[in-house]
Amino acid sequence: MPNPFFSFKQFTVHHDLCAMKVGTDGVLLGAWADCSGAARILDVGTGSGLIALMLAQRSQAQIDAIDIDFNAYTQAGINFRNSKFKDQMSAWHSDFLVYHKTYKYDLIVSNPPYFLDSLPSPDKSRTTARHSKSLDFDSLITTAKDLLSDTGKISLILPAQSFSFIQQIAEKNHLFLIRKTNVIPLEARPPKRVLIEYSKEDSVRQEDELVIEISRHNYSTAYRELTKDFYL
Repeated sequence: MPNPFFSFKQFTVHHDLCAMKVGTDGVLLGAWADCSGAARILDVGTGSGLIALMLAQRSQAQIDAIDIDFNAYTQAGINFRNSKFKDQMSAWHSDFLVYHKTYKYDLIVSNPPYFLDSLPSPDKSRTTARHSKSLDFDSLITTAKDLLSDTGKISLILPAQSFSFIQQIAEKNHLFLIRKTNVIPLEARPPKRVLIEYSKEDSVRQEDELVIEISRHNYSTAYRELTKDFYL
């Protein structure tokens, strides 16, 4: 039976109530997203609250984390209350498409559902967490843009093959790609994931790649450096 929790250096994430467990994608986004100077952050589809907790550790921002699944919202709330960052964090049970606040966000992050063509899981919660039927890319980008401050950013992690599709949506919404990191799971393999960051303001685009493993269980220096403040 999988461990019901995952311990990091400054917090513990219980994930027994939510469909999607702590994984590399969430850790990558939580460590990579640019939260410098952010006063308010929104985590869309928070699941266990992992990414929100990582951003709380990295910033002084007030963080809202939402999930349409009640069990995930409950799980995130428990993890937030049990962390030393609890005063920074709020969990909300909400559909992102109807979510609204009186303020705007300086950073919106999401590890979104992205299995566009795969068969739905018989587990309803896992289907919601994994499949874009509940939140398609177009709705994600359009709604996020409306919640952004004038200098705000959107940071996402997606399958590499989804990049051109979401790039078209971002351009349609007058958002500029300002950072892109191709994530290579094993050296000499093609990218499997892509970390991307959009802004309402155009700037010089930064592009690079990140190799996770040089060989099996032999992690690259770059990956160790990116995650050093989190993994035990």
